[in-house]
Amino acid sequence: MPQYGMVIDLLKCTGCGACGLACKTGNNTQDRKNGQSHNWADYMVVVEGKYPDVRYTNYPVLCNHCSNAPCVEACPVEPKAMFKTKDGITMHNDERCIGCLSCQEACPYSDGDLDAGKSQYSVISHNAEGEKTHGRYSDDSRLYEGTASGAEMGKLAGMIPPYKTDYSHPDYEAVRRPGVVEKCIFCDHRVQKGQKPYCVEACPSGARVFGDLSDPKSQVAVLLKGRKGQRLKEEEGTEPNVYYINAFRP
Repeated sequence: MPQYGMVIDLLKCTGCGACGLACKTGNNTQDRKNGQSHNWADYMVVVEGKYPDVRYTNYPVLCNHCSNAPCVEACPVEPKAMFKTKDGITMHNDERCIGCLSCQEACPYSDGDLDAGKSQYSVISHNAEGEKTHGRYSDDSRLYEGTASGAEMGKLAGMIPPYKTDYSHPDYEAVRRPGVVEKCIFCDHRVQKGQKPYCVEACPSGARVFGDLSDPKSQVAVLLKGRKGQRLKEEEGTEPNVYYINAFRP
């Protein structure tokens, strides 16, 4: 079986947000509400040094699909709602989820702390009871931080963007119900069809690369060969499968 992972080249990443927009529209995640982000593909910014010697790094972030995933360990239901697939994806089953938030509390990546800077970002998001759980593209809410609203884009384009991207998967719905958590699943519904995750497909600079880490000839393995790929919070012992290369950080 393949062991899927992702490599993100920070020198190629321009911080354009195309990955986040693709993920949000492709997976029907919620709009930003009350300062709470619901993005499977998010980002955080690390600023180091003092003027005029300042380093600014944009870190695209997502579920790290840890080999030793604390969220899986913390899930109290049997069979588990949060579980590892044979190909290394940290998967979530909506039907088994009871919305207890144990997985969210156990995830060490929820606060976005990278020593030199701190930023809140999504890893595991919760769909609160009584709320609509996918994008309201016809109103004034922004789909993603820094973008125009759906209403503005619809007016300029002379049309309203699609309200829902439909797909099917045995473990999760295209639109998750209220009262459950949700997270990046490496677009497994696309991967099973031989396609790339939508964030990878949309990246204009090729900063995101997805593939089989166990295959030495795969693009991700070749990129990591001979390099010191950085992983977030390695000291936690979670063995993340999302790597960063060409980072400014030592």
